Amino acid sequence: MSDLQQNIQQANTYLQRFKDNTTGHYINGEWTLGTSGKTFANISPADQQPLGEIAEGGEVEVNRACEAAQDAFVEWRDMAGAERKNILNRLADKLVERADEIALVESTDCGQAIRFMKQAAVRGAANFRFFADKAVEAKDGQALYQSEHTNLTVRSPIGPVGVITPWNTPFMLSTWKIAPALAAGCTIVHKPAEFSPLSAAILAEVSAEAGLPAGVWNMVNGFGEVVGKRLSEHPAIKAVAFVGETSTGSRIMEQGAATLKRIHLELGGKNPVIVFDDANFERALDAVVFMIYSLNGQRCTSSSRLLLQSGIRERFLEALKKRVENLTVGHPLDPNTEVGPLVHTEHFDKVLSYMETARSEGAIIAVGGQRCEELGVGNYVQPTLFTEANNQMKVAREEIFGPVLTEIEFDTEEKAIQIANDTDYGLAAYAWTSDQARSMRLAHKIETGMLWINSENNRNLPSPFGGVKSSGIGRDGGDYSFEFYMETKNVCFAHGTHRVPKLGA
Repeated sequence: MSDLQQNIQQANTYLQRFKDNTTGHYINGEWTLGTSGKTFANISPADQQPLGEIAEGGEVEVNRACEAAQDAFVEWRDMAGAERKNILNRLADKLVERADEIALVESTDCGQAIRFMKQAAVRGAANFRFFADKAVEAKDGQALYQSEHTNLTVRSPIGPVGVITPWNTPFMLSTWKIAPALAAGCTIVHKPAEFSPLSAAILAEVSAEAGLPAGVWNMVNGFGEVVGKRLSEHPAIKAVAFVGETSTGSRIMEQGAATLKRIHLELGGKNPVIVFDDANFERALDAVVFMIYSLNGQRCTSSSRLLLQSGIRERFLEALKKRVENLTVGHPLDPNTEVGPLVHTEHFDKVLSYMETARSEGAIIAVGGQRCEELGVGNYVQPTLFTEANNQMKVAREEIFGPVLTEIEFDTEEKAIQIANDTDYGLAAYAWTSDQARSMRLAHKIETGMLWINSENNRNLPSPFGGVKSSGIGRDGGDYSFEFYMETKNVCFAHGTHRVPKLGA
């Protein structure tokens, strides 16, 4: 039996319960199918076969979940940070115990290659362990001294929060949002993406196994137009953390405005990777290929615009074309697969539409540009490279969110910066150069929330993660997460020595 066959067999074992039983909502410590009786089909992107039915939540389920989170908030808020730490570390242990299951289910559900999903549970556990350790110090503030007063700041959790996560790497991004919220002392209502909902059900199960009190973790399946909207509007929810499309983020801000919700948005990107003539050629080539074609190009920080300096362009493109042509597209559970199927037929059709857009705009489709017919009915797209593009083309301005790279030539550093900044987005950027002074100039001049110099996307949990412009509002990571999930209060203590003004004496 091949590795692929073994993985499919094991995945089917884990998936059988989802196929045999409707996946429900998790509210106040209990599983429920809700009140409407409506369900929607969850479809495998690899072969269009059903992975089971998902209960379609509505306002009733969201209201129940928000009320449960509100009722559980005081107990969870007042629990000692050390106790929350122990619970979250137990949760991390449970994720590691179920690592194989999480990887196989996630890979099947969203189409990501198993080679990238193998570490999903470990990385998710690392998120919980990191923030679990910080739970003890979450309330800590500052001491600010004056000659006649001492000011102390203290922090407290903001309250129940809504967490709305996307379909591209749902497990990882859910843990990245939920872990700091729980460590801060908030309760949560999680709305997973309808295209890839299964790992959210596993997470809810693990939260119960770890001993979280009922109502601290709630999860409602459904569609953004109903579940997401009500969650963003509900008065019990004090903040909403969202990862997804820019247009959806804008609607969430509108929906939360009436209740003055705090909003954290991690949105789209059209991220540049700039390769200068003096770059380390092989390392830059490896990074360029990895950062757009891994995770099927369905990554918010993918470097989807390749800016090549004229002196290196011809040689770099020649090597790049060979690498893209050599990428292995295949079943997500095949260990040899480097690019799997796109998550859903809707998104698959959207990505393919850009092939005709590129042709009509005058870009060259140097590699790819078609569906992989030989792989059957799955959502398989050939890894694609557009060359000879300019920054005014749609393929250079719009987020395609697939294994598609657009190349643009530049001559000078100033021109590279101008092209990099000429976008509505500003999530991430990458630059490859051996000139340290240039690196410092780029750091100050490129309009982005995150910039990597001579590196692919390197993950560092204490560092701020987030974008500028249409790429979002707010930052995740380390203490930056607590700034979102907690309120800061200033307490001023007088020393008894200052003059108090008198009126009417």
